[in-house]
Amino acid sequence: MSKIAIMTDSNSGITQDEAKKLGVFVQPMPFYINEKLYYEDISLTQKQFYEALEDKDAVISTSMPALGDIQDSWDKLLSEYDKVVFIPMSSGLSGTCMATMALAEDMYEDRVYVVNNQRISVTLRQSVIDAKEMADKGWEADKIKEYLEETKFDSSIYITVDTLEYLKKGGRITPAAAAIGTILKIKPVLQIHGEKLDAYAKAKGYRRAKEIMLAAIERDIRERFCMDDRRSDLWIAVAYSGNEEEGAQWKEEVQAAYPQNEVVMNPLSLSVACHIGPGALAVTCTKKLDI
Repeated sequence: MSKIAIMTDSNSGITQDEAKKLGVFVQPMPFYINEKLYYEDISLTQKQFYEALEDKDAVISTSMPALGDIQDSWDKLLSEYDKVVFIPMSSGLSGTCMATMALAEDMYEDRVYVVNNQRISVTLRQSVIDAKEMADKGWEADKIKEYLEETKFDSSIYITVDTLEYLKKGGRITPAAAAIGTILKIKPVLQIHGEKLDAYAKAKGYRRAKEIMLAAIERDIRERFCMDDRRSDLWIAVAYSGNEEEGAQWKEEVQAAYPQNEVVMNPLSLSVACHIGPGALAVTCTKKLDI
């Protein structure tokens, strides 16, 4: 049986300390703030990030990790492990996945397996935890990759934002639409089903946005996953950007809607928060794997 290392990037929301407890490895994502380079959870904390994000004059951008840094991480792991399974953020949201797949094929054949899992944040986190369990149970690296890719669409994320400012900055909505939406207190509901972040609905106020998200998850349970009678076989999670108190309140609301599930809460990864701003709330539903 091969000794397999499970590795992800910090888009999973897994911190360096959590990674040690879980027995996995996390490649920190780089961020540029006013042209200075930072690494998530290494030289950039959540608090520092949100302080910078709320500064309207700050210029913040994300970047994919340098391939040389990823090679260094792989080489270090391969000095202790037989193989590496690397699960980066969705290929539809970053170039990291495709670039590292090419690198693995060219230089690390049969030693590094890059998973195109097409997930991010709390759903990517679950994939990493599942991969670790599979490795501990003796699954080979190629089979872990195969199963995670076969089941990659068995998950949904719905997100609502507190402000339209960051969607405007990212070019997802026009300045005029942002201005009108702000006046009318419009809260967009966004979705991630695999490859990218898409518009799902518009709501008048936070309360209505929450109702729409819960209804969307309920519809997915019944129609996409066909698991109305097997709800205990689902992972339900909530996430938030910046405001932990609001996140905890949202968790209570979702837990009340799904009392048979243990709803977990985690902060949204900073790469997502960078594009949607503080005060966002999300709910996710993921089918449990048959491991």
